[in-house]
Amino acid sequence: MKTLPGFLQTSPYSCLSKINHLYPIQPSIVNSKVSIVSYPSSRTIKRDAVLVVKPYRQRSSLKAVVGDAASAIPNDCAEEPISLFTQPDQAVVHETYNESNEEGDADCLDDSQMVKVCDKLIGVFMVDKPTPTDWRRLLAFSREWNNIRPHFFKRCQIKADAEDDPGLKHNLLRLGRKLKEIDGDVQRHNNLLEVVRAAADIKEVVAKRRKDFTKEFFVHLQTVTESYYEDPTKQAALAKLGTLCLDAVQAYDTASESIEALNVAELKFQDIVNSPSLDAACKKIDNLAEKNQLDSALVLMITKAWTAAKESNMAKDEVKDTLYHLYMTARGNLQRLMPKEIRILKYLLTIEDPELRISGLKDAFTPGDELEGKDVDCLYTTPEKLHTWISTIINAYNFSQEGTLIREARDLMNPTIIQRCEELKKLIQDKFM
Repeated sequence: MKTLPGFLQTSPYSCLSKINHLYPIQPSIVNSKVSIVSYPSSRTIKRDAVLVVKPYRQRSSLKAVVGDAASAIPNDCAEEPISLFTQPDQAVVHETYNESNEEGDADCLDDSQMVKVCDKLIGVFMVDKPTPTDWRRLLAFSREWNNIRPHFFKRCQIKADAEDDPGLKHNLLRLGRKLKEIDGDVQRHNNLLEVVRAAADIKEVVAKRRKDFTKEFFVHLQTVTESYYEDPTKQAALAKLGTLCLDAVQAYDTASESIEALNVAELKFQDIVNSPSLDAACKKIDNLAEKNQLDSALVLMITKAWTAAKESNMAKDEVKDTLYHLYMTARGNLQRLMPKEIRILKYLLTIEDPELRISGLKDAFTPGDELEGKDVDCLYTTPEKLHTWISTIINAYNFSQEGTLIREARDLMNPTIIQRCEELKKLIQDKFM
């Protein structure tokens, strides 16, 4: 039920709090910066993704190496700045940078200065920030990487060729190879981001390139959004773009799944109605239920067929009776696929009289033989299990997390029923726990 909560939640701009889902990360951010709690998979997306706003975020980019000694790489959990280097290292880099270029542009550095920058970066990637996750975030935050890129990979190869230590040589070659792969991913994500930015209709982009809207893309989008900590306007625009992307992906996946489900249900329905007898048709429905393949789409199709026949003057009574029996068989089987606690809860919610409700709870908590008849089922559970189910439904309603519930409990998500669930929960706590 719906995460898949929204994707982004920005203070004055837009709400991205819904995602699956679609992968948790919780960095703190400035103004409308975001944190993704869940991301879309390449197949489906659950809107349990929450991009939350936090009031503080430290700066981070490759400029920490090229010329801004105060900059730091972001850390997912820390709210204190984390330096790329020790203070002496920062001073060395900053001094080298200032000697060559007061403006801070990497493309203005000469070869010797670029070598120093690349050597310093190699140290960062191998020692200070050695994980691929760190590398992705650093590249995504960088405004200078496009200019540094060719020099960096060339420098990695030169240092590896000149290195006598086999271990260091291997590490340098591995760094160049792995970082090149990550750089390729970052470039692909940036290209997709530019396409989305320029698109008149994001839904068209999603329809053509759904497979590219992966978890990694949304992580990248989050990081890029964070990088505009000094420009709230651009940051808010990116946050809004993230919302639009997630909405488009969810709509596409929902439509695709609905079409697929209807196609499968139609094939099952045709197989059932083409049965040689009513008993054979009902048997097929029973078999589908046993295999857990009796879904709501098929039941809905059978229901609509029976309703249409019942209201039609053209259908024969025999057809109406047949479809009615199919409908009742499907409905009964679907009911039995429901967890027994939900079935018990739905029954208890129909009882208005307080005394009868207490009596019903006593019956539900009295162990005995469980019987499932044609019209009446005898089921029992424990106070703890029923209390847990009721709490789950109430919490899902309060936090707008319908996607956390099983399909059979979704019809309990309305204010009146939730109020009665709360009353029932308190009654169980007071009388049976």
